Amino acid sequence: MRENTIPRLAHLLPVDKHDLPKAEAIVALGYPAVDALLPELIAWMKDINWPVAKVLSPFLAGIGEPLAPHLRMIFESEDHVWKYWVLDKLVAPSSRLAIAIKPHLLRMALEPSPGESDEEVDEIARRILAKKAA
Repeated sequence: MRENTIPRLAHLLPVDKHDLPKAEAIVALGYPAVDALLPELIAWMKDINWPVAKVLSPFLAGIGEPLAPHLRMIFESEDHVWKYWVLDKLVAPSSRLAIAIKPHLLRMALEPSPGESDEEVDEIARRILAKKAA
């Protein structure tokens, strides 16, 4: 069912980092109406300086735990800046999401890759664990 929803909602996705009307329309629709678009929306968290990311990040953070399955591919990627922004803007505000991804947080905090250390992913993971998922 989720796959059938994506084409129906795909026209709502922002087309570039300045597409604020579409980002605002997604926020207005709310969750769970945009559930099928979560992977595409999380992709906008690659750079929090993008205007669309600034609109979407509080909305996505408010979703919380349902984001967990969509974050695994990010945490297993080599995009350490994206990991940092996801942890800072989506996971840190949500205790329930932090608990749901605790194994990933522990790995990043205790056994970070060199790239994760360079981008301070390990530090933010430790801060989240200390505050939210301990």
